[in-house]
Amino acid sequence: MRENKDQVKGKRKQTKGDVQKTWGKLTMDDQQIAEGERRKDKGKIQEKVGDVKESLKKSW
Repeated sequence: MRENKDQVKGKRKQTKGDVQKTWGKLTMDDQQIAEGERRKDKGKIQEKVGDVKESLKKSW
């Protein structure tokens, strides 16, 4: 299955969020941890938008 741009961008945001969260844990920076979680959540939403676009594209 080929992924669309939203799915790829969403996964990339999730990965960046994981890295940022891990960095925040290593440096004990609560703000970095929170920002990493937020970025990861945004990535999940964007990936879901891509999933919906793909399913709509297939149904047409």
